[in-house]
Amino acid sequence: MSFAIEGFAPTVDDIRGARERLLPVIRSLPLLRTAHTDRDLRLKAESLQPMGSFKVRAGVTAAERAARQGATRLVTASAGNFAQGLVFGARVNGLQVDVHVPDTAARSKLDAIRMLGARLIEHPFDEWWAIMQSREVSGTPGEEPGVFVHPVADEPVLLGNSTIGLEIGEEWPDVDVVIAPFGGGGLSVGIATALRALGSSAQVVTSEVETSAALAAALEAGAPVAIDRRTSFVDGIGSTRVLDGMWPLIKRSISRSIVTTVDECADAVRELALTHKLIVEGAAASAYAAANRPEFAGARIAVVLSGSNIDRGVLAEILGTVEEQ
Repeated sequence: MSFAIEGFAPTVDDIRGARERLLPVIRSLPLLRTAHTDRDLRLKAESLQPMGSFKVRAGVTAAERAARQGATRLVTASAGNFAQGLVFGARVNGLQVDVHVPDTAARSKLDAIRMLGARLIEHPFDEWWAIMQSREVSGTPGEEPGVFVHPVADEPVLLGNSTIGLEIGEEWPDVDVVIAPFGGGGLSVGIATALRALGSSAQVVTSEVETSAALAAALEAGAPVAIDRRTSFVDGIGSTRVLDGMWPLIKRSISRSIVTTVDECADAVRELALTHKLIVEGAAASAYAAANRPEFAGARIAVVLSGSNIDRGVLAEILGTVEEQ
């Protein structure tokens, strides 16, 4: 029971149908205006969704599809946010979930997944990334193997993400640029797909962090290439290589990737908390940092704040530097 993404091109009606099915469980979040004087910058605060992430849209959409097809157990590989969204959707549909996680995942995210009732299987990052690429996991003898739901490269996942682009495009038809953080490409591809279906000419730009900018490397090389990945508090995005299965969709959807520094992300976490009263994780902060680059002066920009699941100790450390400045 696999979901192919080749040729993913839902109609506006398909995406609106997916959103209608999500309405009972997600929050309707209008674009929030900011006080910038040299650009019209508005925030899509998906950080305020249930489970603190946009991925509840993808998780619920995927779980609902799998339940309709007769699944009883789901399996996924996730660093945290997608797993929370999938488990949330699985509970609504009476499904069990096994989650394969990397040993680099934030402990706060893993604790949240456990509290939702999922079973966690932890792997070294390279081993976990191999699962992301192959979709192959070793099951427990005597148990139903479960349906593997990829956190990025599955059609219902992309469809759930597309509802964000639908909402941005319908609320702000004149938007010039939409900036979203890049982890595996599911968010930005989904948004671009919806904007294209609406007939919007808005560019979709992604943000990455300097410690793990696989997309920037791929765009420069013209194909996915392996990079060295370093850990940082920006744990929700980045990999060692762009997924081959996503590359064709990424090439047609994303105009460029902006690589932000770890310090820029920390500054963005601080500004969003103190100025806009929004708590975000490093991935979301990277998109906000990118949107504040001088090159976007005069533009109409929508920034997707992807999630709020930042480790409390990290947040306290970042906010604690205010007194030192």
